Amino acid sequence: MANYRYSRYQYETSPRKLEPEYEPLKNPYIKKKKAAVSRKAEKTQPKRQLKSHFKAMVYVLLIFASLFVISYRNSLINESFNKGESLKANLAAIQKENEQLKVNLENSLNLSNIEELAEKKLGMQKLDNSQKVYVSLDKQDYVEPASEEVVMDDSQNWLEKLLNTLLGK
Repeated sequence: MANYRYSRYQYETSPRKLEPEYEPLKNPYIKKKKAAVSRKAEKTQPKRQLKSHFKAMVYVLLIFASLFVISYRNSLINESFNKGESLKANLAAIQKENEQLKVNLENSLNLSNIEELAEKKLGMQKLDNSQKVYVSLDKQDYVEPASEEVVMDDSQNWLEKLLNTLLGK
């Protein structure tokens, strides 16, 4: 008897589920209705699954397309940014070369270099006193006076001038 008590004892924390000794009787009419409904559900269930799969595929394709467009635009932006940076680098190099050429030009344009080039390449010489020729000019005014005289008449006021212009005087 002692063994009988301990054979039903469970060491777990959850109790054992009891199974009923009989199955309740089900109404056969309800079973047929459910069977008819379930057949319709079976027919519509693949359509529903197909629709849900189609919607999921459309959403995935839309997300993929939007991500593709975003990445394409970013690549275009990066490409234009790189072009701008290369143009800025070229501009800086050209400006540096321009400044160097300006400095070289200023160094070569001093008076002693010009005189040296004129003497060596062109065979020029400095001016001597024998080469100077003085010209004497008459002290006569060569400007012609105006042929007409301009007379300013300030005796009339603005009202009289207006009347004269309107009357044609």
